[in-house]
Amino acid sequence: MLTRRKFLAAAACTVAATRLQLHGQSKTQVTLSIPEEATGPHMPGDFVGLSYEVQQLADPSFFSAQNSGLIREFKALSRTGVLRLGGNTSEFAYWKPTADSPEPEHPQVREVVGEPQAHFYPVTPEAVRNLAEFLQATGWTCLYGIGMGTNTPARAAEEAAFVARTLGDRLQYFQIGNEVDLFGRHLRDQKTWSATTYFEEWLTLANAVAARVPAAKFGLPDVASNVSWLTEIADQWPSIQNPPHVTTLTHHYYFGGPATNPEVNIPNLLKPATMQKVQNTANIATAAAGKVGARVRMTEGNTCYRGGKPGVSDVFAAALWSADYSLLLASNNYSGVNLHGGTGKSVANSVGGSLPGDALLQADGATPEQIASHPHPFYTPIATFGSDYMLEPVAYGLKFAGSFSGGTLLKTDFSTQLQAAGVDATAYAAKLPGGQTSVIILNKDAAADLEVELDFGPGMSGAVETETLHAPALDSREAHITTSTKTASLRQGKYSVTVPRATGLRVTLS
Repeated sequence: MLTRRKFLAAAACTVAATRLQLHGQSKTQVTLSIPEEATGPHMPGDFVGLSYEVQQLADPSFFSAQNSGLIREFKALSRTGVLRLGGNTSEFAYWKPTADSPEPEHPQVREVVGEPQAHFYPVTPEAVRNLAEFLQATGWTCLYGIGMGTNTPARAAEEAAFVARTLGDRLQYFQIGNEVDLFGRHLRDQKTWSATTYFEEWLTLANAVAARVPAAKFGLPDVASNVSWLTEIADQWPSIQNPPHVTTLTHHYYFGGPATNPEVNIPNLLKPATMQKVQNTANIATAAAGKVGARVRMTEGNTCYRGGKPGVSDVFAAALWSADYSLLLASNNYSGVNLHGGTGKSVANSVGGSLPGDALLQADGATPEQIASHPHPFYTPIATFGSDYMLEPVAYGLKFAGSFSGGTLLKTDFSTQLQAAGVDATAYAAKLPGGQTSVIILNKDAAADLEVELDFGPGMSGAVETETLHAPALDSREAHITTSTKTASLRQGKYSVTVPRATGLRVTLS
């Protein structure tokens, strides 16, 4: 069994021969003026989230009050996070209300390489009750996924009624259907499936749930990538009489994939053009949400789809990516981010039975011990090693961004200024709930250190504290967040700081 201690030792011994972090003395200087008024979006206190396959509920002991190791890491990530249950496997779950309830007849689906096989499994009252205790122990709430692909309105409503009673105020809303824009591949007729036919089917299921749970809230449509579906649904929304209570428009996002794709690499993950594409998606999604009177949430995503890529998804570069990605969405008025993960078995089942990253390691000649030293899936924010759990680098980036949770963002053009200065860096600022002004600077550049003068205004004074997101190199299998024990005062409202290459820094003025 690979324990947490053995894993850390193995990770320390498997450092890549070629470091991506260069050793030059290049430095870039820039001044950032901090606005006094917080006029940007509010970042909810529960912005931070994780996404898991519904199939994890097939093991009622996983999300339970007895799983102390997992509870510990959830709380380490955030005290008020959001657990989303969904994923490809959700379409093959069925509600089993009693021990002697017969398994329902299931419709036939097409077997497609890369899609989950039609292995049906029950979700039981025991699993939901344990989930409620797990949420209570962590302080988290839940977005509960109910399958659409092979479900019926009656079963959906019966499951929803029990979940609502059992989770109580720990339930935020129901999500019906997962990556519905891809249903044409194996669950629906490709010739007729569209945003319109999906929406009609969703309304049937959602209305059945609302009839049993009048206070039910919903998210939709949870598309894999086709955010134009959000626009199409938003355009149809005014024509729906007495629509279900939708609080959130949802979509997924993966930078690229699968692991065998050579374009999925650290330089491409961190380059400015990657975040510009994210911004383009956010523009479409938030415009649609405005028409519905909802907010947007990215409910499933990560660095590389189909389980992640070793050496990209499980290294420090992923921490800088997740921090930047999360803060960019927060600045676009998203209500939160749910990074996907879970156990290797559940994620492998969701993509057809195996993780492409394992085949990549085997092709590179990795030993079984070396393969086992990586998290499975490779992109998971919380890894499972034997009976132990630990936060992975991508989770540290999400945690770092989550330090703004509950605050109000300041409207700035910091990222544009930094990139105009010739460095691959971004920056964000917020007014925290306690009144402090905080700035996060993410220097994603592999070569250049960044010298920043923060101008808080001539009338500003107070103590400054810093927090650093760091690792030895971009390709290190580790990440750390270190808080300074020293404080420094402003000089004429200004504070100068160096942000080393491949490092994140948070500066907070009390």
